[in-house]
Amino acid sequence: MTDVKAKRSKVGKIAGTAYTADEIEEIFRRFSVQRPNPRSDLVYESPFTLLVAVVLSAQATDASVNKATKPLFAVADTPAKMAALGEEGIAGYIRTIGLWRAKAKNVYALSKILNEKYAGKVPDTREALMALPGVGRKTANVVLNVAFNQPTMAVDTHIFRFCNRTELAPGKTPEEVEKKLVKIIPEKYMAHAHHWLILHGRYICKARKPDCGHCIIADICKAAIKTSSIPAPLVEVKGNGAPVPV
Repeated sequence: MTDVKAKRSKVGKIAGTAYTADEIEEIFRRFSVQRPNPRSDLVYESPFTLLVAVVLSAQATDASVNKATKPLFAVADTPAKMAALGEEGIAGYIRTIGLWRAKAKNVYALSKILNEKYAGKVPDTREALMALPGVGRKTANVVLNVAFNQPTMAVDTHIFRFCNRTELAPGKTPEEVEKKLVKIIPEKYMAHAHHWLILHGRYICKARKPDCGHCIIADICKAAIKTSSIPAPLVEVKGNGAPVPV
């Protein structure tokens, strides 16, 4: 965090955000109390099954992906087994998911590469992951963060909206937001920050109308459109569901 500290202004703000270091610390402290152990809604058992699930999740719901991958992973939970199914075999399991033809092609191709080039292992670098068919920066960051506990930030539509609306990490592109978040979020919170921000954006800081009345950081938030400055009670939420209205 040395570089970040060096960029603080005289009033305590950090470059690239509207918040002070203390405010950012408090935001993520509250998130950690509300959801101590958030998890991906995607069901997986290994770095490989996580990778496949994330690739399949593009423009699809996690629920639809889990429904398809349950029988798929029962017969093919390694690159070798997946490649052995063939493109058509994989397609047979994922026809209920959007863009299934392209996804079947990518899953088959990346499985072959992992089996032949990486001895059946999923690489743990962004460069190697993004070289795989169907794997973009966001997918690579999810795998690095969730499977390998690396301090990466996958910026989806919820995180992008939240960070721009609140000025936590404003940016014109997901990558710009990502790079700012990685710089400003305290290291001890990076393992779960991705999930906290997604869930807060999904259930509280919604696209059409943010639910400020149930926001635990309403007093810190600097969004111009916020309707409350009184934080909601800080209580633990079980699982990844919406906070229980108080």
